[in-house]
Amino acid sequence: MTLLSLNSSSLDNFLLQKLSRVIGHAPIRIVLPSGSEICPRDATPAGTLVIRDRQTLLRIILSPEIEFGDAYTEGRAEIDGDMVEVLAAVFRALSGRNPGSWFARLSSKLLERTQANTLHGSREHIHRHYDLSTDFYKLWLDSEMLYTCAYFESPSVSLEAAQIDKMDLVCRKLQLQRGERVVEAGCGWGAFALYMAEHYGVRVKAFNISQEQLAYARATAKRRGLADCVEFIEDDYRNIRGTFDVFVSVGMLEHVGTENYPALREVIHSAIGNSGRGLLHFIGMNRPRPLSAWIRKRIFPGANPPTLSQMMPSLFEPWNYSVLDVENLRLHYAQTLRHWRNRFERSTDRVAQMFGEQFVRLWRLYLAGSEAGFVAGSLQLFQLLFAGSECRQIPWTRAHLYEKLQPAKQEAKWMHAAS
Repeated sequence: MTLLSLNSSSLDNFLLQKLSRVIGHAPIRIVLPSGSEICPRDATPAGTLVIRDRQTLLRIILSPEIEFGDAYTEGRAEIDGDMVEVLAAVFRALSGRNPGSWFARLSSKLLERTQANTLHGSREHIHRHYDLSTDFYKLWLDSEMLYTCAYFESPSVSLEAAQIDKMDLVCRKLQLQRGERVVEAGCGWGAFALYMAEHYGVRVKAFNISQEQLAYARATAKRRGLADCVEFIEDDYRNIRGTFDVFVSVGMLEHVGTENYPALREVIHSAIGNSGRGLLHFIGMNRPRPLSAWIRKRIFPGANPPTLSQMMPSLFEPWNYSVLDVENLRLHYAQTLRHWRNRFERSTDRVAQMFGEQFVRLWRLYLAGSEAGFVAGSLQLFQLLFAGSECRQIPWTRAHLYEKLQPAKQEAKWMHAAS
């Protein structure tokens, strides 16, 4: 039987079977207004995907990532049930394979080429996302305005406490000492730079190219009396100059792009030489593949979460840097996103007033899809500690990571390298 000879019901069933194959036969129910549907045979459905018309179904089959995201945003597709569970089921079904047709893969590659993270491109990419409105982010971030993975000592810990615990964990990993000079690449709204200065007595230069975030960070530094020890600089990480004891970046590496790792490597070495130390906190993946084309097109242009094998040889091996510690906080990011998503949902009326109903749906899908990615394991969150070959502050054990000492009472717990 040819496709042309199929009646309407048979055509719908054929297309539904096709979509099921495209999404890896994920255990979800898919229905059309005509009444045609497809259900998993040997599993309870995680939820139901409702597609409003056949044209939308065809477009999703052709380019599932972009077209489903746009269809949901525009109300041409709905998810009945727990959105995170449904999306996580799809991500698990697609684990280890690239979804979509040759057209979808070509579209993803073309998108990647048009979103190069050049000096100009990076500024445009950051402006599109982070300069939306600080008031928007205030609706659902914690009180310190941290837009990165928190650290939950237990699932019951509040988001505010978990974000403070994250900042302190990074400080302990870096073994910050009073009077040291720290450079931060990509500082968000400034909370971590201010925390390091206030609680560990270091001097910080923090680089960022988001004007909205920098204005907020500078105002906060002035209000807290920390403007003399934290300098917020509006510039790209590639233009970092000066020498420092510590290099730190929380949530920026995924915006750099693997093609720019040599430039970042030079910046790190110029900043801390062979005797300094540093930490990178970043979204990553277990195997090389592009981030969702829809997220890159609609939310995070230029985003490129790396695998460990992609970034380690480029950033550390040429300068003989030692990797001291790698920790994966994947489940902590899922928990962080759960908090953000719940707060976002409580603020949707205000968000709709600011940006419209489609924006609400866009960000609802983005937050739920990101949470599902960390739940399913298609996204990872790495914290990687490193040091130069001449660094004299190498921890003897990992005990300092779990002993929350007061900074003023901290004792040096590292092995001095042979002189």
